[in-house]
Amino acid sequence: MNALVVYESMYGNTRAIAEAVAEGLGGAEVRSVHAAAGIPDEVDFLAVGGPTHMHGLPTSRSRQMAADAAKEDGAPVEPGATDDPGLRQWLRDLAKRDGVPAASFDTRLDRAPALTGAASRGIARRLRGRGYEVIASESFLVEDGEGPLEEGELDRARAWGAELASRLDRA
Repeated sequence: MNALVVYESMYGNTRAIAEAVAEGLGGAEVRSVHAAAGIPDEVDFLAVGGPTHMHGLPTSRSRQMAADAAKEDGAPVEPGATDDPGLRQWLRDLAKRDGVPAASFDTRLDRAPALTGAASRGIARRLRGRGYEVIASESFLVEDGEGPLEEGELDRARAWGAELASRLDRA
């Protein structure tokens, strides 16, 4: 399996989840959305994740607001976190790949999805719109808006990646 994990991250939480998912997939390549222009034809599984901002996918405005809030709090922000393309634009520009399996994931507060939203839903919808077959979506939890991740979430992300790999091997 030639898997690729693409992520957008503000504070490093989603990057850490992407890396753990890639480990679980058996060492998949991991790319920031800023470095993921053009998916190679040989990729036969794509996992895409991002943070949940204002009930959904980050926007240019929500990324800037999050960076400003982090600056006020003295919290670190990922290099290039406010740069374009964000996931919205990247997914809009993603080449069609009919039938290629994919998965979506997000990071969000540990509250009911009705209260927080879940970026994974918007990611999955956009992947389907580009022809991908979304086989799974998952949310990974942060303690606060800027993190850290809830205890055990990295292990859960690795296990989810391994479960995805197992499902793909059986297909």
